[in-house]
Amino acid sequence: MPAAVRTPSGATTTAAAPAGFASPGGVAVHPAPAVAAFTKYLVPEVVFGWGALSEAGWAARRLGAQRPFVVTDAGLVQAGWWAELAGHLAEAGLRATVWQELTPNPKDHEVAAGAQRYLESGCDVIVGLGGGSVIDAAKAIAVVASNGGQILDYEGIDKVTAAIPPTVMCPSTAGTGADVSQFAVITDTTRRLKATLIGRALVPDISITDPRLLTTMPDDLAAATGLDALTHGIEAFVSRASGPLTDVHALHAIELICGSLRGTLDRPEEPAARTAMAQASLEAGLAFTNAILGATHAMSHQVGGLLDLPHGVVNGVLLPHVIRFNGAAVPERFVPIAQAMGLSDVAGAPAEEAVERVAEEVRRLGDEVGVPKGLGDLGVTDADIPRLAQLTLSDACLTTNPRPASMVEVAALFRAAM
Repeated sequence: MPAAVRTPSGATTTAAAPAGFASPGGVAVHPAPAVAAFTKYLVPEVVFGWGALSEAGWAARRLGAQRPFVVTDAGLVQAGWWAELAGHLAEAGLRATVWQELTPNPKDHEVAAGAQRYLESGCDVIVGLGGGSVIDAAKAIAVVASNGGQILDYEGIDKVTAAIPPTVMCPSTAGTGADVSQFAVITDTTRRLKATLIGRALVPDISITDPRLLTTMPDDLAAATGLDALTHGIEAFVSRASGPLTDVHALHAIELICGSLRGTLDRPEEPAARTAMAQASLEAGLAFTNAILGATHAMSHQVGGLLDLPHGVVNGVLLPHVIRFNGAAVPERFVPIAQAMGLSDVAGAPAEEAVERVAEEVRRLGDEVGVPKGLGDLGVTDADIPRLAQLTLSDACLTTNPRPASMVEVAALFRAAM
């Protein structure tokens, strides 16, 4: 299926180009059945750096806030970050309402409750303080509060038609990229799957990345979100909708993650490693929100929705298998990835060797940070595979995978990952 692109009027369309089509930047787009002839690069205002959280109050003020609605969770409150943010908002003359009734992998009914609370509060700007679950929930609350109905009404691409309240996102993990992306992923508790919403309406107005917030992440969360960011970088680079602007961010994110993730676990208070991972998450987010993703995420969403599992951990298990699957179609795209990972000996070797080296390096990194070997260790059973494969085919992330995948092939990937 051709990749979705935007017309100047804002409508979504598709376009095909010949294999090997040269982009305006002179970088050859990898061969694929069809690629986007043009794209629109979506990005929020970005504030980045050690201590950047101090800008949150003034950022909200620039968006017209008088009463910000802060979405966060108990962990961020206990770590003291909510208290600090409340102080910065007060310094800017803002009186905040805080809402923290969330669980990991935000649920449809939690979004409904949050939207109701927002409407009752009289607030005017939504601030997300937390990891991907918090930020996805904050976006979803904004959608329901302004567009009505239930959040699952907006599953899919460009279903949000009315403007949402202004948003400021302050990520506390280094991986999801939700603070800069046009994605939101919400658990459908009836179907037991993760529903994906995509559209430019979901791109936050302002993203504030303060690497200090990463210092209170538990090691397992740092590992999971780091692998999520690595998956974003790799899938964005091989995506059928990739291009020069996304490629540079994807490759640099991969380089930063492979050079810094282990260090954040060994030396959690070290500013350099935390800053590098924060930047990696940001750049991987900029890459995947514009290039979209692929089969790893399409499959991971189904496993996470079924068993309520950490998204990055599932990605870490699936990614090596999807790399090998996609490498059969676009092996040349994995040579720059291997080099970004520090595998310099792939230069001059057949591209197929780079594919295998990248897959092995991802698995080795997973071993080092404690990712289980297979889906079976996470609770997936053989009986789950037909349902998981069927649901994967309808996930929006699969549309930009560089190799088309049938239900039989997706099921085979799940079995290989068991």
